[in-house]
Amino acid sequence: MFSQDKIQSQSKLIKIIDALKRQGKKIAFTNGCFDILHYGHVKYLEQAKGKADILVVGLNSDSSLKKIKGKNRPINKQMGRAGVLSALQAVDFVAIFNAETPRKLIKLIRPDVLIKGGDWKLDDIVGADSVKATGGRVLTIPYLKGYSTSKLIERIAFICG
Repeated sequence: MFSQDKIQSQSKLIKIIDALKRQGKKIAFTNGCFDILHYGHVKYLEQAKGKADILVVGLNSDSSLKKIKGKNRPINKQMGRAGVLSALQAVDFVAIFNAETPRKLIKLIRPDVLIKGGDWKLDDIVGADSVKATGGRVLTIPYLKGYSTSKLIERIAFICG
């Protein structure tokens, strides 16, 4: 599949996921900003892919990322971020969402596994309640220390400043 084919609208993605589920495929979902993709992201996504047949990444839109991270973000625009994510072998689909959280998208996709990084407490993971209600699992993948987009931006600003 061409990487561009991996970037789907939410409405089309739901149809694709429903068809994959009918084929018996196990669906995993994770989400994030992925503003400057780094080694920690890549390792995280590879591990997340190992939890299911299909990995869907919900990507914060530019407007939602700005609300979460502040006026100086994003560094990279949403279609660029989606394009980079879609080029990764571990990522099967990318869907951009405009809300501050992916709650609605998670409810629509109904993943078998909802995954976040180890810096999240299970009780704080958005959408965990709806995934568990449909018999799915919620889990975290250990955080890889030393890899943070915010810290990377700070370091670049320090070096250039």
